[in-house]
Amino acid sequence: QVQLVESGGGLVQAGGSLRLSCAASRRPFSGYAMGWFRQAPGKEREFVAAIKWNGGSTYYADSVKGRFTISRDNAKNTVYLQMNSLKPEDTAVYYCAADRLGSKRVGTFVSQYDYWGQGTQVTVSS
Repeated sequence: QVQLVESGGGLVQAGGSLRLSCAASRRPFSGYAMGWFRQAPGKEREFVAAIKWNGGSTYYADSVKGRFTISRDNAKNTVYLQMNSLKPEDTAVYYCAADRLGSKRVGTFVSQYDYWGQGTQVTVSS
């Protein structure tokens, strides 16, 4: 079992930045691929970014490419999402997720992830 706790959400003006953090309870953390997803009111949960178990590869949704950066520190059991040039359409609850098959894949689908955090709200005002 892996417990994930997100932090760093908040209210920011368009064009601003936020950094989300996700702390994982389990050791070893390094075997898991990690992803960030988001869900806006009335919409499906959607993929944002993912990172391979060793940090060697990263993947992004087209909507955030060039603005968001995912990274991880396996020594701290933490994954980050740096969000720059934020837009009102980035407003959503952001979720961290862990895939226990992270040594074999980096998923971009909700169904590929086994563990989820409680989410953190990001609100971007225009």
